[in-house]
Amino acid sequence: MKRIKLEIAYDGTGYCGWQLQPGQPTIEAALNKALTELLGEEIEVIGASRTDSGVHALGNVAIFDTDSAIPAEKICLAVNQRLPEDIRVQSSTEVPLDFHPRKTVSRKTYEYRILNRRIAVPTQRLYATHVYYELDVSLMQEAAKYLIGEHDYKSFCSVKTQVLDTVRTIYQLTVTKNGDIITIFVTGSGFLYNMVRIITGTLIEVGRGAYPPEKVVEILKGCDRSLAGPTALAQGLTLMKIEYDKTMMPAAE
Repeated sequence: MKRIKLEIAYDGTGYCGWQLQPGQPTIEAALNKALTELLGEEIEVIGASRTDSGVHALGNVAIFDTDSAIPAEKICLAVNQRLPEDIRVQSSTEVPLDFHPRKTVSRKTYEYRILNRRIAVPTQRLYATHVYYELDVSLMQEAAKYLIGEHDYKSFCSVKTQVLDTVRTIYQLTVTKNGDIITIFVTGSGFLYNMVRIITGTLIEVGRGAYPPEKVVEILKGCDRSLAGPTALAQGLTLMKIEYDKTMMPAAE
């Protein structure tokens, strides 16, 4: 028995998120089917991040256990032949049997793209959220600074969140603009349900002048979802990468 770690990229447009849902297309279901067919044994992957419907990824991570003799590094090439074209395994490596993608110390990085122009561009509609009114990026940048560090982000997660501990650490949060595209780039120790999308929705409110930047401090302290901005749409969000603490993940024997 060996444990294989996959790094996976996908266009989430045609899927109801990562997690298995009866009768619905999901990333997890597609991977399970392709790996089961390839390896001739029942495979059930465990993902690091259960992205929502419509959310994309360039570097999500999953593991599975197998008795197959196929070398770990060749599994990615073989399984890609069986996957739909909007899912591709970028790498496959053997890891220790005790490695778990959600229980090992990690840093996750997300990118959110906003198309900020009066008229939408059809080719951007699946990968950026269109905001037709002008956003002040300097105000968004000022507000973003208040969110960096260790905080209770209860105001920035969905009311459906089931976890008891809503304290997380954001290491980096930047807002930049290139042409019509505003990019929000955030790296943290972990994220609550809809956290990045709610942060984005709040920064959009700041950018349009509905909130002053310092209101973010009040929102954090309030620990109340109703204080923060709306949840931004899913299609602008991409999970860029997940980095693991190498001291917690030694090389496999």
